[in-house]
This record gives sequence, C-alpha cells and structure tokens, in this order.
Amino acid sequence: MRTLLIVTFALLFSFTLFAQDIRGQWNGILKVQGTELRLVFNIAKTDDGYTSTMDSPNQGAMGISVTKTTFDNPKIKFEVSNIRMEYVGELIGGEIIGTFKQGGLEFPMNLSRNATEKKAVKRPQEPTKPYPYYSEDVTFDNARAKISLAGTLTLPSKEGKYPVVILISGSGPQNRDEELLGHKPFLVISDYLTRNGIGVLRYDDRGVGESKGDFSAATSADFATDVESAIAYLKTRKDINTKKIGLIGHSEGGLIAPIVASRSKDVNFIVMLAGTGIRGDKLLLMQQELISKVIGVSDEDIKKMIETNGKVFEIVLKSKDYQKLKTDVKKILSDVIENDPTTETPNGMTKEDYIDVQVEQITSPWMQYFIKYDPAPTLRKVKCPVLAINGKKDLQVPSKENLEGIKTALAKGGNNRVTTIEFENLNHLFQESETGAPAEYATIEQTFSPMALEAITMWIIEQIK
Repeated sequence: MRTLLIVTFALLFSFTLFAQDIRGQWNGILKVQGTELRLVFNIAKTDDGYTSTMDSPNQGAMGISVTKTTFDNPKIKFEVSNIRMEYVGELIGGEIIGTFKQGGLEFPMNLSRNATEKKAVKRPQEPTKPYPYYSEDVTFDNARAKISLAGTLTLPSKEGKYPVVILISGSGPQNRDEELLGHKPFLVISDYLTRNGIGVLRYDDRGVGESKGDFSAATSADFATDVESAIAYLKTRKDINTKKIGLIGHSEGGLIAPIVASRSKDVNFIVMLAGTGIRGDKLLLMQQELISKVIGVSDEDIKKMIETNGKVFEIVLKSKDYQKLKTDVKKILSDVIENDPTTETPNGMTKEDYIDVQVEQITSPWMQYFIKYDPAPTLRKVKCPVLAINGKKDLQVPSKENLEGIKTALAKGGNNRVTTIEFENLNHLFQESETGAPAEYATIEQTFSPMALEAITMWIIEQIK
C-alpha cells in the first residue's frame, strides 16, 4: 500500500526582498528511508496569481494538479488536496528552501531550476520496447461514477481472440503500472502474461495519470465499479474472449476482485495477490504490530499503540454519525498524547495539528470503509475459481491468517475450486526479501518473483483451457 512523500530545511540568515519570477520548472529530490524520489513543480502565471502542476517521474505520476499555489515573496506554498500534501518554502538566492508535509510527516527538500536526476536503479525485469506483442492505449467510461478511465491493453497479437485479465491495484493512488519506489510490478506482470498468450488490461486509478475522477473521495466499493466498467469495455471488443475474463488484484485489489466476482457472471476466475481474508481493523492492528517489531520499536510502545488504535477502530466500527466520530477519535488521541510526556510529533508540528491530521486520516471515507469491511461474506458468494497467494514475509497482509480466512470463507460458500500458495521468502510486493520490511522494497532489484509469476501464469492457463 503506497504513498507519495516530501520536506524542510531551516535557513537562518537575513536577506533582501526583491521582485522575482517564479514561473517555470522547479526540481527537487526527496530522500526518505533510503529512497529517493524526484519531484518537479511546473508554475505558470495567471491574471489571478499562479497555477502549477506536480510531477513524480519515479512514480510515473505526471501532471498532478496542484490545488492551490500561493506566492507572497519570498514565501511559496503548494497544496495538493487529492493526496493531502503541501510544500511550504522560501525563495532565497535562486533556490526554494522548504518543507514538504504529508500524512503528518515532514522531510527536508530544496527546489532549484537545475534539472535533478535520481541515481539510476537496476530493475532487470522491466521490459523494453519494442514488445513482441500488440499494445494499445485505451479509454473507457464508468457511467455510474461519470468518469473516464485510461489504460493499456496488451494482447499476444493484433489479430485473434484472447482470454484477458484485468489488473487491480493496491491502496493509494496508482498508475497503470502500479508504480512505486522505482518498481513497476503491473508492467512486469502484464509483460509476462502477454508473452504467454494471455491479454492484460491495466489502467490508471481514478484521478491518477490520464484517468478522471476524485481518488480521495472514493472507497473500495467505488473502485469496484471501475473494474466493472473495465469488464463492460472488454465485452465490446471482438479481439477478447468474453467467456475468459479474469481479475488479478494486489493488496486492496485482492479485496476488490471478490466484490466484483461475487456479483458478476462475466468473471471467469480471480487471482488474489496478498488479498485480505480478515476484517480491516484486525488486519491494520496486525500490520502495525509486525512492522513495528521489525523496525525495532519496543514491546512496551507497541502495546500502547495497539491499545490506542484498538480503541479508535472500535469507535469507527460502531459509528453512525460522522461529526461525533471525529469528536470521539480526537478525544482519545488527545488524551493519549497529553498523558504521555514521551510522545513526539513530526518536526514543526504542534500536538494539536498532529492530532487533527490523524483524525482526518482515520475518519476519511476510504479508511472508515476499510476498517469496517469484512471480506468473508463477500468471499462466500464467489463461485468462480480462485487462486490466493501470499508471501510468508508479508508484514502488511500476513499470509497465515489471511489465507486461512480466504479458504474458510470460500469453503463455507461451497466453492471448492480454490488454490492457495504461501511463498517462503516473499514480501508484500512479492519480492524475495530478507525481513519483509517496507524499507526494503526500493532497495531490492527484483520487482516480482519469477516463481510467483510462473505459478500465476500456469494456474490461469489451466482455467482458460
């Protein structure tokens, strides 16, 4: 599950104000947890002030609309409400020295006119053009949401009629390659499957890349309608075998695939990659505990965190009034922070601001839905063949508990066409890893385990015979 991050550097000396032109491109590199992300802000002057867009080339996110651009010489501020981030800085000597904030975190980053290049990383599995198969950029409409979505359809050849899978991304705004931390897992999966005779449709999430819509206002239920619109689009094409349409969902996508399959006879099979088999609140608590342990958080601090978050999630589970929910969550967090003198907030944030950020995240539409969502009732309605695979070192969707939950729910629904696989050394991204910690994701050259790719492909080929 992924997020765009960025940051501040304090410069203490006096300077003289003078008129400066900020139009054009400003470049910077965010460094966090051993990962570097190149960021670009493109500023234009208007009659009313300034407008700008933001690019994150390493994540494949270009032309992100900056909600508000403010310049009060020498102070400059960018706000991107869709991903709840802002950058605040000062223009000094031809550079912008500032702070990027997102999700309660802050990281130092300077912007300059000079083009910045991120150090090249090796991604040996990424295919390079020309591809030995047909590739077409496509668009299709989600009439229910009144938005259009854009993606890429790859087929073994331009001529023919092929089985096809739709790739469904994990949580957070994702482009069609599910690009994060220098990896493009959906590009790698798509390439491998298409070379093996299976067509693939992958698309930008709503509000990302060339797709329209508001990502921040959507829940998993909304994203399920995007998948349904993709199925409807494929059924209009003569080069698709409409009786052999499957879904492959990763992480949250593995939650969404069963939702779609449970109510559509057009889904021939589904593959759940690190899909969930337990309720959201339980998954989050388990995830927080496992990741905290591997990064060295003390047992005492983990216990406090789990107790607090457990109370918060319980309030969300019972909530029926949004304003009361915000009030109740804020009270719990305020009491915890005020009663614990060791509590630290991110640099530059007051405790009040920090609490407000946490409250907004916890009470967002997506988080409320995820915390409350129990996949079991939906899985009991899925009648098509299911492949569920997890990595044993996955700290975000622990394999044992979730695979058991998936198998149990499908069995209760009478579905015996189920295959589950647990890969020994794979993490949440299905990379061969040492600890499974998210901090490792960017440093591993491998994008997606060849063993997992082969297992997925061989299973799909069995379903489409």
